[in-house]
Amino acid sequence: MERFRLPKIDLGSVAIPQSVEQVLHIAEQTLAHRPKLLTLFKNCFPNTLETTTKLMDDGTTFVITGDIPAMWLRDSVEQVRHYVPFAKDDVELQRIIGGLIRRQMFYILKDPYANAFNEGPNDWHWDANDETDMTPWVWERKFELDSICFPMQLSYLYWKETGKTDIFDEHFLTAMRKTVDLWKVEQRHGEDSPYTFMRRNCPAIDTLRNEGKGMSVNYTGMIWSGFRASDDACDFHYNVPSNMFAVAVLRQMQEIARYVFRDELFVKEMAKLEEEIEHGIRLYGIYNHPKYGAIYAFETDGFGNYCLMDDAGTPSLMSIPYIGYISNDDPIYQNTRRFILSKDNPYYYEGKVAKGIGSPHTPPDYVWHIALSMQGLTASSDEEMMEMINMIEATDADTGYVHEGFHADDPSQFTRPWFAWSNSMFAMLINKAMERGLFE
Repeated sequence: MERFRLPKIDLGSVAIPQSVEQVLHIAEQTLAHRPKLLTLFKNCFPNTLETTTKLMDDGTTFVITGDIPAMWLRDSVEQVRHYVPFAKDDVELQRIIGGLIRRQMFYILKDPYANAFNEGPNDWHWDANDETDMTPWVWERKFELDSICFPMQLSYLYWKETGKTDIFDEHFLTAMRKTVDLWKVEQRHGEDSPYTFMRRNCPAIDTLRNEGKGMSVNYTGMIWSGFRASDDACDFHYNVPSNMFAVAVLRQMQEIARYVFRDELFVKEMAKLEEEIEHGIRLYGIYNHPKYGAIYAFETDGFGNYCLMDDAGTPSLMSIPYIGYISNDDPIYQNTRRFILSKDNPYYYEGKVAKGIGSPHTPPDYVWHIALSMQGLTASSDEEMMEMINMIEATDADTGYVHEGFHADDPSQFTRPWFAWSNSMFAMLINKAMERGLFE
């Protein structure tokens, strides 16, 4: 069986845009009294541009996830999102981000069910024997609801920041149409969906049960997802944070349809879909916990079964304010936050040097830097934000970069030394703290 090939990709080189250089210059002044933190930021903030970005001849941008030579729709957004606030007056940055959006739309039109893609139709795959409808463009075809949400939200944020509408061409409109159609199909996965996925001789989290169809679900109005943002299979296939993300993104897509494409019928259609998903979240996605009160479940099947946990990957329950669903002062979110930052969350770990959320994707007692960054970005206090920054600074294992997961007792034991998404999330956290004046 052929699995997880790592062919080399020639990314060439991308010049660091002036606005990014300016941020690094500001950091040299602001973080001068914290030399280790300054080194971390100077390494992590430009890391996506320096190591994972390729400008294509067709005007698009290809962004690999780091140590895997493929482009994830989700990861590629999170790898550049921290640059969006600086794109308004930077033509070079607009070329990079605008080009990435165009390539993401190209991939969505190739296969809206896929999560990761090749640079070209080279037929490279994570597992060449996956039983699903693969094409030479697709690296992996795990249907993750969040995968399309991320590029749509990036497009919206880029538009709002720069005012540029050139990304909203006929391909973008077709991708929007294809997205809404797919999500409506996956509201009734068992009855209407053509999607199946099976991988043989692998951990259970890498394949779908029930001959690739997944476990049975009840209709709720929410959208079915085969896999989580971790690329692990769902236990119960209505992933609540991903459906929250879809609600937030549908609101943003309605703005694009109304003010760019002038299509009120499409707006009305998306508003109906948004309401159906939101109703499902409120009716099926909230669990009355005996200790914490009403909390958001991580997953449900609509039959009254719940998965109560949180995973480090985004979208997560921790990231609900970050993805734009509700603000962090929402009472149910606050209850949920107390739950997921406790040992009642099966993937919350405490050790000698760190405490935070990990994942079934990595070994027990491994905390993820992404989760610590997200906890800081969604913190209600400056004190909690600085606590996360200090914890990350102390757990880089003196590598000058952050990682995927690391052992809560020993940061020198870590996974994925080159993980651009994690570097970008940390850089976003530090930049937010600098903007708040927390280092003065």
